[in-house]
Amino acid sequence: MNIAIFVSGSGTNCENIIRYFANHLDVNVALVLSNKADAYALVRAKKYNIPTVVMPKADFAEEDKLMSVMRDYHIDFIVLAGFLLMVPDFLIDAYEHRMLNIHPALLPKYGGRGMYGMHVHEAVKAAGEKETGMTVHWVSRVCDGGEIIAQFSTPLSPDDTPDDIAAKEHVLEQQYFPKVIEEVINGLK
Repeated sequence: MNIAIFVSGSGTNCENIIRYFANHLDVNVALVLSNKADAYALVRAKKYNIPTVVMPKADFAEEDKLMSVMRDYHIDFIVLAGFLLMVPDFLIDAYEHRMLNIHPALLPKYGGRGMYGMHVHEAVKAAGEKETGMTVHWVSRVCDGGEIIAQFSTPLSPDDTPDDIAAKEHVLEQQYFPKVIEEVINGLK
């Protein structure tokens, strides 16, 4: 199964996924696609000889351009790993139950437009939450509204700063995200 990882930023999850599937018999990371030419995730992908494509927002929204890339790389499954653009409906339809996203909170809390990265962790802190976590969910037409596949949580202390919260949540991502991807893909066979 050829997977594409969509990224917008530094790519720690992207690299973790690439390493996890490096010698996998059934899963091949065939492409890393970013909407930002300066995304460090592209450097990480090249280090592992994974093909990369930069597709600015305007091109990403054009069905012919985006679907052509998906066909060129024979993409069967898409993983959003810190990808900050809204996914167009045509791609959601083409990859129904074959595209998942990671969110740095326990959805349905702290999801939706504008809730990404440190915005999420600041909101968790402001609300005085006693725990936070990560959610892996199917991508749907509703931002962060797709069916939840898996969630993992970690306790918080009142002294935790948003940076502390982010660090605790990121440990969960590194530990669980690739395993969840593998389980989902195995379930598609």
